[in-house]
Amino acid sequence: MLAAARYQRIVDLVNERGSVRVTELSQLCQVTEETIRRDLGKLESEGRLCRSFGGAHGIKRNTPEIPYKEREITNIREKGKIAEAAIQHIAPHDRIVLDASTTAWYMASKLPDIPLTVITNSLKVSLELSVKKNIQVFNTGGNMLSNSLSFIGPIAEKTVDDFHVDKAFISCKGVHLERGISESNEMQARIKKKMMQMAEEVYVLADYSKFDIQSFVSVNDWRGIHHLITDSKTSPDIIHQIRGKQVQVIQLTE
Repeated sequence: MLAAARYQRIVDLVNERGSVRVTELSQLCQVTEETIRRDLGKLESEGRLCRSFGGAHGIKRNTPEIPYKEREITNIREKGKIAEAAIQHIAPHDRIVLDASTTAWYMASKLPDIPLTVITNSLKVSLELSVKKNIQVFNTGGNMLSNSLSFIGPIAEKTVDDFHVDKAFISCKGVHLERGISESNEMQARIKKKMMQMAEEVYVLADYSKFDIQSFVSVNDWRGIHHLITDSKTSPDIIHQIRGKQVQVIQLTE
């Protein structure tokens, strides 16, 4: 089988099944496993699939910016548990930054009223925290996106640039095993990247549905991520590979 035909067969199988293992591809294509691994590396570099531990997954294509009301009812249980787990890593007097994700909003609603400084570009997070007297809140301001009730643009970015925090809690549209995390909106990606750069420690909050997705704009690669909090449905293969990148993975139980 010629290489071009083999590449197409591999891509077709991955798209049809969702995932496929190196050993199976080796048998089907009648080539060595080392050849298949090289093929997978080439196909991933072309954006045609995602490599995984022992095989490959299909790529879930770009997802559009989803209205806040819709995101509030998507994977509620998983996001709520991830938010609760994230709060366990916050100590009194911490300075933290929360993005405009629904998981950050769940965190804001569940945070105890302890001495904290919180910076956020989310209108909903700011309002949720406004009733907690011991929490000092800084909102970035800027250009508000009605779909996400978040602030973006030069004003928001300048505000973030002026601060330094202990911990950043960041969600995203996609988590890619090689490329890191991504967003569907360029301006959201820009401010999230700046939030990560302002923090000593970065926590990425992602439920199982975010993995193997390469969204439109890269936010950051794995070198800028210290911790990942995810739910019990995330594949063990994915967890294994991310831990290999020197990222502490906190996977929740049922």
